[in-house]
Amino acid sequence: MSIIQVNMHEAKSQLSYLSERALAGDKVIIAKAGKPCVELLPHVQAQPVRQAGRLKGKIVIPDDFDSTANDIIDSFYGSQL
Repeated sequence: MSIIQVNMHEAKSQLSYLSERALAGDKVIIAKAGKPCVELLPHVQAQPVRQAGRLKGKIVIPDDFDSTANDIIDSFYGSQL
């Protein structure tokens, strides 16, 4: 990563190049009268907001969900129980 600092006029004429440098990971700073005033950053897509309960009514849990046959338990644990 390198730091690139350009003045406002230069940034206007080289915006495409500076955008590519920012996308490549370089830090691009635009200065006005020699003083840094703007940093050019790549856009980061915001994560969608998760909605609680959106699958309500679509998932069915059977009544015997918590009961497991002994032969299946034995196949996992053997005779340790």
